[in-house]
Amino acid sequence: MKQSDGLSAGQLTMLALGTVVGGSFFLGSSIAIRAAGPAILLSFILGGILVYLILAALSEMTVADPKAGSFRTYSERLFGPWLGFMVGWVYWTGLILAMSSEATAASIFLRAWIPQVPLQILAILIVIAVTLLNLLGAKLLSNLEGGLASIKIGALIGFIGLAIALILGLVPQEAPVGLGALVQEPFSPGGISGIAGSMLIVLFSYAGFEIIGLAASEARAPHKTIPRAITYTVIALVGLYCVVIAVLLPLIPTGTLSEEQSPFVAALNVNGLNWAADSINVVLVSAILSTMLASTFGLGRMIRSLADAGHAPSVLKDRGDIPLRGILFSGAAMLLSVSLGYILPERIYIFLVSAGGFSLLFAYVIILITHYRHRKINGCPPQGNCQLAGFPFSSLLAITGLIIAILSMPFIPGQGSGLYVGLMLAAFYLILYYLFKILPGKKLLKITAYAKPLPDKFRRNKPSKK
Repeated sequence: MKQSDGLSAGQLTMLALGTVVGGSFFLGSSIAIRAAGPAILLSFILGGILVYLILAALSEMTVADPKAGSFRTYSERLFGPWLGFMVGWVYWTGLILAMSSEATAASIFLRAWIPQVPLQILAILIVIAVTLLNLLGAKLLSNLEGGLASIKIGALIGFIGLAIALILGLVPQEAPVGLGALVQEPFSPGGISGIAGSMLIVLFSYAGFEIIGLAASEARAPHKTIPRAITYTVIALVGLYCVVIAVLLPLIPTGTLSEEQSPFVAALNVNGLNWAADSINVVLVSAILSTMLASTFGLGRMIRSLADAGHAPSVLKDRGDIPLRGILFSGAAMLLSVSLGYILPERIYIFLVSAGGFSLLFAYVIILITHYRHRKINGCPPQGNCQLAGFPFSSLLAITGLIIAILSMPFIPGQGSGLYVGLMLAAFYLILYYLFKILPGKKLLKITAYAKPLPDKFRRNKPSKK
């Protein structure tokens, strides 16, 4: 792909927003808001700072070398093929499991409109559609993602407008809400533990931004485009999330929120805007589909990177601009994962899917550790300024924050199994690496050691005595 035909900073930003703003924010944020109370604003600001540090670290490495495979490739170069193999496959597997659960969630919403179609058929059709759309290529996909991301962002802006109208009393037949629920509850009802308990869900709400790094090899002038896209993404995400949460808080007491309902739907219903609440379901479906499209984009490129490094079957190698085989392989894996959801007992399937959160946090830790070593060895990238301010303290702070988030998983309802399955996945892929990469080499060395040269009298061409 010519650089002039590559993705612009705006297209990369919309691709990132399409990945990030999804079900975790529209649905899952209820748990975080209930845990932290109004202090959830601090959680989203802290989460945004952490996202910026991770993206700045990724940006420096990407500007220096915009390779396909992004953080997987960099970790392999600096720490060895074992880490590149493990992080690539853990990330890919976790995202496959997470996207299969997203397909199931989208099918549940669609079932309300077309009840005659079985859930499993809807989920399978969604996976097939997402896979085929990814075969269109980066530019066409980014345009489609831009449209879907616009729907989600438009819905959030619409919610902000309705919330402000309710707060100021601009809605007919509705009394002004004013500060409403904020007057009746403390800023941080759960204290520091409540804020800490909300951080994991907040980080999941930001998850997916690493798509910028995976798309770097298809970006236009990466040393300029990537830093701009990262700046735009961070400002848009943190700003939008914080404003949405700020106008939500007066509308409904945080303690009444339930994980079974979107906080935005609950807030609108409580204040008599049921018609607006119903439209959120349409946005939820588009949000999930958008996330799946952008995630499959990254999955296909991760498989190509693994295959190019010899960490995946050679049949998955792609030479064209579009990693067709990687996309189709990932689509087939999602189909298998969706099918397992209807074959395995529900508790076992949820146990597997929960690994998706761990795989993302694990990838972020690897990004920061890899960048730390990269910066120590290579310094700043040759065609760009150092993106990460305060190095090395900012790196160490971000690594510590992520490790704390990972270790806190067992204390968050529904997330404990994610840590255990994630650690099992990492161990599983390390064992695979040993069996298929290390062990064959040891056997070859052993055979070579026992293969003694023939005595001179048995050789056809005797060695020279010179």
